[in-house]
Amino acid sequence: MDHDEARHPLGPLAYLTALATVKQSHLLDMNSLFPLGFVSAILPEATLETVLRTAAELGYDCVELMCWPPGDADRRYAGVTHIDVDAIDTPSDLQRQLSDSGVTVSGLGFYPNPLSPDPAAASVSVEHIRRVITGCASLGIGVMNSFIGRDPTRSIDNNWSRCLDTWGPLVEWAESHGVRIGIENCPMLFTTDEWPGGHNLAVSPAVWRRLFTDLPSATLGLNYDPSHMVWQQMDPLGPLAEFAERLIHVHAKDVVIDRDRLDDVGILATPLEYHTPVLPGRGSIDWTAFLAALADTGYRGAVCVEVEDREFEASDERRIEALRLSLKHLRNASPAAA
Repeated sequence: MDHDEARHPLGPLAYLTALATVKQSHLLDMNSLFPLGFVSAILPEATLETVLRTAAELGYDCVELMCWPPGDADRRYAGVTHIDVDAIDTPSDLQRQLSDSGVTVSGLGFYPNPLSPDPAAASVSVEHIRRVITGCASLGIGVMNSFIGRDPTRSIDNNWSRCLDTWGPLVEWAESHGVRIGIENCPMLFTTDEWPGGHNLAVSPAVWRRLFTDLPSATLGLNYDPSHMVWQQMDPLGPLAEFAERLIHVHAKDVVIDRDRLDDVGILATPLEYHTPVLPGRGSIDWTAFLAALADTGYRGAVCVEVEDREFEASDERRIEALRLSLKHLRNASPAAA
C-alpha cells in the first residue's frame, strides 16, 4: 500500500455501468493454477454486493474484502469497509450472500499500525484485528491479512519485544479460531510522516526469519507482495522457496523504478521519489517467472491484484479497466492447472 492524504469519492452505482463494457472478460481462460482475485479497496464506495458482482462479472475467482472500522481514512486505500465485522448479526445470511456470488473470499483485510507510538491508536488497531479474526471464523474464512506494525522512530531491535508482546496473543487468538494471519511485506515507508523506519517491521527475509523463530506457530505467515521487494532493491523470487510454508496469501502489484531519479536522490530518499506502483504487466516484474516460482513452492492459494496505479483512479470506468487488464495479464502469465 502506498500513501496519500485523500481517497477518491466514487459513486457505487457507476461500477455496474462500467462493467457493461468489459464482459468480454468471460472469454478469458479460467484454467489457471491459482485462484485470481483483487483487493476490494480499489472499489471504496461500492457495496459488498457490488464488489462481489464486479468480481464475478469480470471473471475473477475470489476477492480480498476490506474490513476497516467504519469511519474516515487517514491514508489512501485505508478506511474501506466491505464487511463490518462488528455488525455480523446473522453469519449464515452473510455466508449465503458470499456463496451465492460465484466467487470465494480469499481473506479479510485490515492493515493498520498495531505498534503505533500512540498507545491509544495501537490498542484500537489490536482490538479490531482480534475482531476481524473472529469475523473470519464466524464466516468460515480461513485468512486474515494485516501489517505487523512499527514505531517508526525506533530500530527493529527496539520494536521487537513490543512486537512479540502484541502479536503473541493475536497469533494464539487466531490459532484458537482456526484462522491464519498473512502479514504483508510492505514497509509502509513512503513519505516524511513515516520516516525513518516506516510503519511495518516485516519487510525482509531477515526479519521474517526472526519473526517466525520467535513466533513459530504456522498460524502466522506472509501476504507476499513482490513489488515491495523490487523497490527495496531485493530479489522478489529468491525468498519464495525458503518461506514456502509461510506463504498464506499473495498480492499482485507491479512497480516502475525511475533509475535516473534513484541515482539522483539515493535509496535513503522517501521511496515515492523514485518508484511508482503500477498494474501487473506495466512494471518491471516478470509475472510468468514469478508465478512459475510461486508454483514450484507448492503454493496454490489466492493471488490478488492490488490496484494502486494512479493512472487508473480517475473514474469508475478506469478502475474497472484496471481490474480487467490485471486479470488478463495474470491469467496469461499463470501456469495452467493440471
